[in-house]
Amino acid sequence: MGQTRRVAIAGCHRMLDRRPANHNFATAFDAVPETEIVAVFDLGSETRQEFTDCWGDKVAAYDSFESMLQQEKPDILCIATSQKMHADQIQQAVESGVRGILCDKPLATSLTEADRLLDACRAAGVPLALGLDRRWLVSYRRLAELLRDGIVGRLQSLIIYGIPNLINHGCHWYDAALHLAGDPEPQWVSGFVEDLSAEPPGSRRRLDPTGRCIVGLEGGVHLYFTPGGSRRPSFDVSGDQGRLTIMDDGLQAWQWQDSDAPPQPLAIPQSEGDFPSGVAIVNDLVDAIASGGRTACDVEEARRATEIGFAVHLSHARQGARVDLPAADRELSIPSFPWGNE
Repeated sequence: MGQTRRVAIAGCHRMLDRRPANHNFATAFDAVPETEIVAVFDLGSETRQEFTDCWGDKVAAYDSFESMLQQEKPDILCIATSQKMHADQIQQAVESGVRGILCDKPLATSLTEADRLLDACRAAGVPLALGLDRRWLVSYRRLAELLRDGIVGRLQSLIIYGIPNLINHGCHWYDAALHLAGDPEPQWVSGFVEDLSAEPPGSRRRLDPTGRCIVGLEGGVHLYFTPGGSRRPSFDVSGDQGRLTIMDDGLQAWQWQDSDAPPQPLAIPQSEGDFPSGVAIVNDLVDAIASGGRTACDVEEARRATEIGFAVHLSHARQGARVDLPAADRELSIPSFPWGNE
């Protein structure tokens, strides 16, 4: 067993029981012997109490993020606060000596904020694990491996279905598509934001609408994102030697090799459990700290998955004109959905 890393959690409203579930990163840290939860920050006193009731009174509770960093000096920080807090908190954490950061999505409310926090991690060599969990799921890893090995030949395009909004959850869709495509650098974005003029003034959809876009990648591959076709991520991948259809968030896949023959189902391994990526993310971060390496969804992956959504909004404002990346306008702010005790 390696060195035990002290973990501080910031924003804990989704970590108030011991049942593994999406966003309950406390269960993942608790399951990894190399990590120990020592402190929690949350603005809600009742939420802090619920957390310590669940995870033990040895966990120090704070209503000040700065005090938690100063007093506890954690090795790892888990950020699950509102995305509008992420830039300041991650910058403060890096300056205080934190060795690694696990950050819940979305990364930030503007590209300026994203630049600031990513630059801080780069400059200090602090590994970041952005919680876009398909990076760690065995199904997506196997699918990406098959595509790298040429199951469809030279990749030409991906159609991605089901994107529910452009920022809060859209980053999952962008990152999964880039992972499947082999992580080439996005070059440009052209797209439109959904027309929500008929939505009631208080509708959540107005905060973070969906949309449609094309993303041009280095090497000439194109990604096509659409809200239609599925409520869970699904993909139609085309290459010069065939086609791969991925349905129901990686649960099913079919290979098309001959247009005159029916598709053949593929056996895709599946992760088990209610939060299968959680432990994998934590182990990856611990390994990155120990080795001086990077995680599967570190600063560059986070940058790409974040920038695309904002670029769609910028393109829409120019009637769908192509926006070259990195986008020149980095001040556009999209707060997205409320997030716990803010």
